[in-house]
Amino acid sequence: MTRRESGAATSGQGAAEQAAGEFLDRPAVLQYEAHGTWVVVASGAYDMETIAPLSAALETAAEKYERVVLDVSGVTFADSTFLNLLVSTHRRTDLRLAGPTPQVKRILEITGLDTVLKMRDTLKDATAC
Repeated sequence: MTRRESGAATSGQGAAEQAAGEFLDRPAVLQYEAHGTWVVVASGAYDMETIAPLSAALETAAEKYERVVLDVSGVTFADSTFLNLLVSTHRRTDLRLAGPTPQVKRILEITGLDTVLKMRDTLKDATAC
């Protein structure tokens, strides 16, 4: 097995591909208003070490808006820290999740949060109702 096959970075294109993959998995938060609803777009992996920017965005949004939509279509990983943030935000505002990935749906189903949180397939549906 070569170093590249084992997942180790090599020089050239392999290293660039690995760097691009790591960049895409880094958490990012985008926010904007749509139809009187504050939309927070989360992407990347969320755990104890990466949750702070999303937590700050949702906390601020919950203070200012009666309805907050969290677009989770770009979330690649979520642990209990992420789930705790969803629950605490849900308690403070009308939180809706838009576009949950299969991974996000699964973790919500396992924990029973799929019966508590409002989920919509699209951002349009989540902001409309």
